[in-house]
Amino acid sequence: METERKFLLNKLPEDLYSYPVKNIEQGYLCTNPVIRIRRSNEDFYMTYKSRLDITKEVSVALVCEEVELPLTKEAYYHLREKTDLRLITKKRYLIPLEAGLTCELDIFTGELEGLIFAEVEFKSEEEAVEFKLPDWFDKEVTFDDRYKNNVLALTKDLSELNLDVLNNL
Repeated sequence: METERKFLLNKLPEDLYSYPVKNIEQGYLCTNPVIRIRRSNEDFYMTYKSRLDITKEVSVALVCEEVELPLTKEAYYHLREKTDLRLITKKRYLIPLEAGLTCELDIFTGELEGLIFAEVEFKSEEEAVEFKLPDWFDKEVTFDDRYKNNVLALTKDLSELNLDVLNNL
């Protein structure tokens, strides 16, 4: 299970470039359910993600079933040719937060350059509810489809993204 919240930023954290970084490239073979391939530095994966039905009236975090399987480099590049529309490229900074949490701060490159957001994964929905936002976090976009990577990968005309809501820091 994956329980996460996603945020835009009002500023970059101090010493951003001192944190570990992953160079990520990912593409989508299917979007419902999500079947994604990803290269993270020199590791290769295929991920199956399915959003769970949420029966509560209000949910603070997106809860998904997620299964990640390793791929060989050759299998990744074979499948990459079959992905839909665009590959997403980004630098992901891993920033430690209070309570043992980690912020995954994504700075997009390529066609999505200028887009920056942060995701935090939690062990439970209760932990997600109790999360205290760092001062550099801004608007929450957990349930805004425009910020889902699979939507970003398939948007044919990037002007459809309402670029004024994308935060360029």
